[in-house]
Amino acid sequence: MYFVYILASRRNGTLYIGVTNDLVRRIGEHCSGAVPGFTRRYGVTRLVYFEIYDRIDEAITREKQLKGWNRTWKIRLIEASNPEWRDVGGDIPWS
Repeated sequence: MYFVYILASRRNGTLYIGVTNDLVRRIGEHCSGAVPGFTRRYGVTRLVYFEIYDRIDEAITREKQLKGWNRTWKIRLIEASNPEWRDVGGDIPWS
């Protein structure tokens, strides 16, 4: 499984889009500040959206597509499934 995910600092705050094959581990890295960079600098730690893919090439294509979207489109995507911008980390499938 591969995941494309969006992190936010808060509702309508700074957004970060990434791709990984281990969403639980990667979110943990972001939240702990273990890796210096954008997410640590801007406090982007709330998982507000994710998609699941079987193939890495599909996930990378989608990540690039989302990164090319304007902010309004990204916010609409998040709010379509998560209007309250809650942390959806508890919704990650474990298998």
